[in-house]
Amino acid sequence: MSVTAASADHLDREVFADYLSRTRWFGGKGRTFHVSDIRVLEEVPGRVEDSPHVLIHLVEVAYAEPGNGPSGEVELYQVPLAFYEHPQGRLDHAFIGWWEDPALGWVHAYDALHDREAMACWLRSFEAAAGPAGVPADGRLTFHRLPGHQLDTTAHSTLFSGEQSNSSVAFGEDALMKVFRKVTPGVNPDIEIHRTLTEVGSDHVAALYGWLEAESPAGDQPVMQLAMLQQFLRTATDGWDLALASVRSLLGSPELHATDSGGDFAGESARLGEAVADVHRQLAERFPPEARGPEAAAALAAAMNERLDRALAAVPDLAPHVERLRSVFARVAALGGLEVQRIHGDLHLGQTLRTAKGWKIVDFEGEPAKPLAERMLPDSRWRDVAGMLRSFDYAPRSVEHSQPGADSDSELAELRRMRADEWAHRNRNHFLVAYGGDLTVEQRVLLDAYVADKAVYETVYEARNRPGWLTIPLEALAQIGA
Repeated sequence: MSVTAASADHLDREVFADYLSRTRWFGGKGRTFHVSDIRVLEEVPGRVEDSPHVLIHLVEVAYAEPGNGPSGEVELYQVPLAFYEHPQGRLDHAFIGWWEDPALGWVHAYDALHDREAMACWLRSFEAAAGPAGVPADGRLTFHRLPGHQLDTTAHSTLFSGEQSNSSVAFGEDALMKVFRKVTPGVNPDIEIHRTLTEVGSDHVAALYGWLEAESPAGDQPVMQLAMLQQFLRTATDGWDLALASVRSLLGSPELHATDSGGDFAGESARLGEAVADVHRQLAERFPPEARGPEAAAALAAAMNERLDRALAAVPDLAPHVERLRSVFARVAALGGLEVQRIHGDLHLGQTLRTAKGWKIVDFEGEPAKPLAERMLPDSRWRDVAGMLRSFDYAPRSVEHSQPGADSDSELAELRRMRADEWAHRNRNHFLVAYGGDLTVEQRVLLDAYVADKAVYETVYEARNRPGWLTIPLEALAQIGA
């Protein structure tokens, strides 16, 4: 029996609110909210005998202001559930609740991402989508596949831990599925850009194999894209982790120059710069750049100044830098125009993977805090470059701050600070030269402004989350425009 869309009147909203509060990926932790609606989509196809029924639920969350009045802000979260008639001890850690389902009777509900039997339904559905008949239309769910790869439907699933905003499941060593927990009607930029780069044969992304989308339950909005299936880069190493290892090697023997360190990272930084440049060129071929006039430059500068104003209210330590930063932004306002294109939108070392075949770039969703419509807009490629440069600055500072006696005036601490400066400068330079060579005056103006804008954002983040690290972006801002 296949379960189609049904009323959610039988579901206890408090059960789902409690579940959301316990997850890592729910963006409303610490805020006052309630579950305002639950919508049940069709069952995931691919079920075989003894498999659980797997249904995707969409949970609508409404937030309240600090005084508990409604804020008007609403978010939609995807909650796939595996239903079993009897309790499953192996899934106790993923238990959500039990209730009487109108079609199935009494069920025990578990987070489907933790259940190999449930995830096998997804995998079989993706494989069926590659056939001539595709997946039979059960209702609103549609599995899409790109040609060129045959899935291993016998592969067991493994849920990755530690992700902050989505959930990813590996199927053996063959494929990786990312399930978007927070969903918005419309095209997801991560799917759109991975599809584009896969179709042009880019060497710098994991190939896209397919995606899952659903019609809006209301029937009056664009489709919602719920998940993407892509190549599993099983031998990959996180770029941020590699950079930290390099810095630790250097600071472990600070009497050596960065050029003499066994963990010198400059060659990798240069190769990463080439990879980012290639991706920008490939995106420009499929999404032609737009030339915008002086009003666009003025609007960009105004937005940067506005963010600076808000940051200053939260971080008074910014005050000594404000006049110089406004001068940096004023130079942007004086530009004759801007060229914009599709970019990554949230690029840093943590969005890169080093594989045996070179650097790969991941997570093209853009800044998670921005609305989907804004993340789909073209932007300057120098925003991406600035994000990488700030990441190259953060890597040595974060290691330095974790060293014993980092805040002292000892000779060793001072030597480590000097080596951290040296590592940051060396790797920023190698990345930037490999990315674009000699920058024009206009490009340098934009890059300086984007670096400043990013560092201003970092001051707010550190002041709220890691006050001891506030000096990292503040020291960077002291160098801009000086």
